[in-house]
Amino acid sequence: MTPATSMPRLKSSRPVSFTPGKWARELVRLVPAVAVLTTFAFLARGHFRSLGSLEWLDAGVFAFLVLGTTLATVRRVRRSMRKLPVLLRDELELGATALSVAFLVVALSGEVLFPIVYLLMAFLVSFLSRPAGATLLGAAVLFDAVLTLPDRWGTWLARVAFVGLFAALYHVVMSARLAAARAAEEDAVKHRLKEVEERARTFRLVSSGTQDSMPGVKDHEKWLLAAVKEIEGATGSALEVAEVALKAHTVGAFLLTSDDRALKLHDCRSSSEHVQRERFAAGEGIFGALLKRGVPVRMNGQAGLKGVTHYEPGGPTVRALVAVPILEGSGLVRGVLVADRVENHPFSEEDEKLLATIAGEVLRAIEVERVMGYIRRSRDEKDRFFRAIEELNRASNPEQVFLAVLESARQVAQLDFCAVTLVNEVNGGRRHRIVRMSGVTSAGRALEGQTFADNNGLVANVVRYGAPLPGRDVGAMDRQIIFDDDTQIRGLQSLKIFPLVAGNRILGTLVSGSRKKAAFDDDELRMLEVIAIQAAQAVLRAQLYEQMERMATTDGLTGLVNHRTFQTRFDEAMATARRYGRKVSVILTDVDHFKSVNDTYGHPMGDVVLKGVARILKETARDTDVVARYGGEEFCLVMPETDTKGAHVIAERIRDRVLKEVFQTDQGPLKVTLSLGVATFPDHGDAKQTLIDLADQCLYFAKRHGRNQTVTVAQLQGQKAG
Repeated sequence: MTPATSMPRLKSSRPVSFTPGKWARELVRLVPAVAVLTTFAFLARGHFRSLGSLEWLDAGVFAFLVLGTTLATVRRVRRSMRKLPVLLRDELELGATALSVAFLVVALSGEVLFPIVYLLMAFLVSFLSRPAGATLLGAAVLFDAVLTLPDRWGTWLARVAFVGLFAALYHVVMSARLAAARAAEEDAVKHRLKEVEERARTFRLVSSGTQDSMPGVKDHEKWLLAAVKEIEGATGSALEVAEVALKAHTVGAFLLTSDDRALKLHDCRSSSEHVQRERFAAGEGIFGALLKRGVPVRMNGQAGLKGVTHYEPGGPTVRALVAVPILEGSGLVRGVLVADRVENHPFSEEDEKLLATIAGEVLRAIEVERVMGYIRRSRDEKDRFFRAIEELNRASNPEQVFLAVLESARQVAQLDFCAVTLVNEVNGGRRHRIVRMSGVTSAGRALEGQTFADNNGLVANVVRYGAPLPGRDVGAMDRQIIFDDDTQIRGLQSLKIFPLVAGNRILGTLVSGSRKKAAFDDDELRMLEVIAIQAAQAVLRAQLYEQMERMATTDGLTGLVNHRTFQTRFDEAMATARRYGRKVSVILTDVDHFKSVNDTYGHPMGDVVLKGVARILKETARDTDVVARYGGEEFCLVMPETDTKGAHVIAERIRDRVLKEVFQTDQGPLKVTLSLGVATFPDHGDAKQTLIDLADQCLYFAKRHGRNQTVTVAQLQGQKAG
């Protein structure tokens, strides 16, 4: 969207006379071009052929070229800082001086450094306009001709071809990349506008299925753009009327900045290039007196007026001036509308009245612009809010929900600190946990995962009462305890904590803070509250989904992977091993004499034993291993990228830990042992069921031959052969 305030447009309405100062500036302006031509002439006469042959005159030419390069660079930087359009002359001066320096270096150091010319040309044709690039390419060809002709035509032609090819390739590549980026940006904008329109209909912002109630989002954008242009046109037309009617040298509208300490040019019509475009102090000079009193000013003087601040140093001498305040209906001064003349021709009272009338028109246009800006900001805020809700609804697991909550809160408010907490009932008491946070704090990201007991802090009270806190300004609080006494968040001037309410449950809180005082307006607080409600629903939905997924994939007693999931994970491990030529080992294990444990100590104690064995298996196995309850008292481990030797080591480690584990019962301490069987892909088979059958055979061989041992396929086959 084009901003409502355009760059000031300067219009020359009369011939400009040349003063001695202007002649001097024009002569300085010619320095880069003269330096390039002088360098070319000296190269053509055989100078700069080696460091040893340099003369004082050569050094002077080189210094002159450096001066020209510096002036061209400074002029280019100044125009860029003022946001003025880049002229072809500026590009040619900067490129030609850089090219001259490059050829001087080549002439002095030898042709081994000629590739710097190729690199420089690639840079110039990539970042300058086509006319400038083509002109500089011709200049490079001429410079090279001076160094090589007429003795080495072949070398010169080869270099010409190579420089041209190098420049063309870089230009084509850059053009293609820019075109691709532009196309991608246009596609993204179209896609985004389509999403916004559909979302507007989904949320009943426009009537579903109709086109008449409100234009589509794209039409709305066009309307805003047209309105802004109309406002700019109205302001510009008013200034043009003032310029013609008052026969002024400059007519300009200067507005106060947000802090009322400076004035900034809004728009102007002028014959001068020295109108002040940067902000300048509002309390100084003629404008300072006008703003202080709030009344028009008319002045003239033969020798020129003092206190004129709306021109840069070196600007024209103003001999007549009239300025009127731009006043709102309440009497608040918003800026200054000024008209001046360089001739000693005073402005009349009628001129002052006309300028005051035009100031009213400028104010009307500015007020409309402010309303339009408010409309755009409101629309953008609503758009960010709807995007935030969409992100929350897309999140499918708790981690995604927490990230979406933080991002959503940051989209609707300027937050310096944001956190999500969850609450759980532990041993009859509440326990709070900081699951996610963003922003700079004294403790940094160490807060994530931190837990704290129920207390009198703000988070605990929000959960306790189910209402947002604090209800008063943070500065009025004696002590700011957000989480607990040990966790201090310093520097927050604005704070609001919302409960995450889902039905009749409070799942946690959303903590929002800013370093600015009164940072949250009513709209932002309402949107944050709605985000907290949506976040609670998303958290509950993600927790239920995670719980259902866990129930579907894990064993209810031991918490290990169940038999069905084990089969799937084993298939995945086998497929990966086949693709990359890796090994996979499987360990099948069984609790020895488990039936007697149940018969002697009871089934509840048998469940305790199974849980203990499962815990040992999980703790001993690696993160990449799959640990599953295979059925009854049988367990299974799938170990990717593990050969038989490695699997045997892990199996023995498990067996030893189970052997040392003591289970306390009403009838005294209980100890159990394990028998284990090991098989490996592809050493012992290339099919999943084959490996399971072999591991099962090894397991039962261990049971029949004493139990409390690990048997591999190789040991089984050796025993059978023996």
